[in-house]
This record gives sequence, structure tokens and C-alpha cells, in this order.
Amino acid sequence: MKRATKSLLVASVLCAWLLAGCAESASNAGDSAGSITIGSKNFTENIILAHMMAILIEENADIAVTRKVNLGGSNVAWQALLSNEIQLYPEYTGTIVANYYQEETGTSEETLSKARELVQQDQLKFLEPWGFNNTYTLALKEEKADELGVKTYSDLAKVSHQLVIGSEFEFLDRPDGLPGLKETYNMQFAGEKGMDAGIRYRSIEEGEVDVINAYATDGMLKVYNLKILEDDKSFFPPYDMAPLIRQETIQQFPVIEDLLNQLAGKISDETMQELNALVDSQGMKEETVARNFLEEQGLIQ
Repeated sequence: MKRATKSLLVASVLCAWLLAGCAESASNAGDSAGSITIGSKNFTENIILAHMMAILIEENADIAVTRKVNLGGSNVAWQALLSNEIQLYPEYTGTIVANYYQEETGTSEETLSKARELVQQDQLKFLEPWGFNNTYTLALKEEKADELGVKTYSDLAKVSHQLVIGSEFEFLDRPDGLPGLKETYNMQFAGEKGMDAGIRYRSIEEGEVDVINAYATDGMLKVYNLKILEDDKSFFPPYDMAPLIRQETIQQFPVIEDLLNQLAGKISDETMQELNALVDSQGMKEETVARNFLEEQGLIQ
């Protein structure tokens, strides 16, 4: 009796173990090979690019992707990457070198090389640039520029004491933003107003500010007929965009690097400006714009 009871117990345990193993195998069969989280900053272009990255990976690899777009300014996205809250997001060479590491920039090639070297110390990798340089710029209404005779930043400096500048909050404090700009060109504005990125254009249209900081690929520059001024002392560094990713993520999913590098050199300044305008002017969703572009490029079906 004892022997039979013991045999029955062993059989029961063995059966339970086998069933558990089968259940686990069935559960894992539907799972992806792993997962990553892709983030973005809080402006249209960066959100579009983050969706492009997510869609490329989702459509072509066995990897589950979570999206955390519109996280905030550059420093928020950067800290999220360092803390492993996200594993990947779109970044710019000048921001890496001048803002995060506060090093000197140079030409596009020099700044790219330095950015790649610097991020290695934080176990990150900067992939191949996608082709456009979204440098900072200053802009004002065409009629205002003509009235003041302003074409360059040096021209603007001479009349800056009459003008109010509107800019993103972080631009007011970044070393590659307004503080360095004022020092280089000896600008002294009558007022400085910090605001969210999307509000700048409405503010200049309504006359609340006279000049704004912008990105060279902003679609709204054409919509509002603004004049981009020439950075005649080359203050702003190049801001070539590429995916910035944690090295451990590349090691775990090497296919990601190959997939994202398919867009190397594929997006011009003009193309990025057009994509941004589809969202900011025509009201399309960032994800839709991203997906349509990838389909046009033949990278997804």
C-alpha cells in the first residue's frame, strides 16, 4: 500500500511537471524573441522618426516594440536612455557633443566622429546618419526682416535690443542655444520668452514675439512664410540625425542595426521638412506619415 501510494505520488509529480513544461512551451511559442522600448523627444520630427524606427523593427524582426514618444526635451530623452527606461531614440550629433558632453564641435564629419567616440563611454552606439542636418536657426517674418534689413545673425544683433525672442524652454539654457548665441554675436534682446515648440509659430504670427528659434527642417517655416537668417559666424554645430541605441540592445538584437541603417542617407533636409509639414500643417498623425514614407521607400509592405 505504501509502495503503491509512493508510486502514485511520483507519477503525479512527474505528470504535473510535464504538463507545466508543455504549458510553458505553448506560452512561449507565441512570444517574440524579446522586446525593446523606443522613445522620442517632444517635437514633431523626433516623434515621426521614432515611429519609423518602431515600424521598421516591428515589420521586419521578431521583436516586440513599446513606444514612449513625446517624452520631453533632449535631456529627458537622454536620461531615459541612460537609465534603460528606453533603449533607442532619434538623436543629433551637435546635441550629443555640445549639450550632453559639452565638447567642441566641428564639421559634420568631425562632429559625427566625436559623437560616436563620446557615447561609447556610456555604452551607447550612434548608428548611420539618415541624411539630413536639422540644425538650429533663427527666423522672423519676411516683412519684418525686410523692414529691419536683417539677413544674418550679425544683422539681427544690431537690432536685437528692439526685439523679443521666443524659444523652446531648453534653448534658453543650453550652451549650444541662446546663451552661447548671445555671447558669440553680442545679442541683447528686449525680452526672452520660453515656450513649447508648437507654440512658437503661433506666437510670432500673433505678434507676441518678433523672432523665434527653429529647426532647419521645420515644416511650419514655409507655412508661416518666415525668413531663415544666415548663421554668418557658424555658431550652431551640425545636427545630423541618427538612431542612438544602447550597446547591450545591439548585442541582444543585432538585426536592429541592419534594419535602421537601411535609411542611411535616405532623407534630405527638404524631405524631412515636407514630412514635418504633413503633421504640423495638414494634421496627419506622425505614425501615419512614418508608415507612408517607409512604404514609399519599399522598406515595408
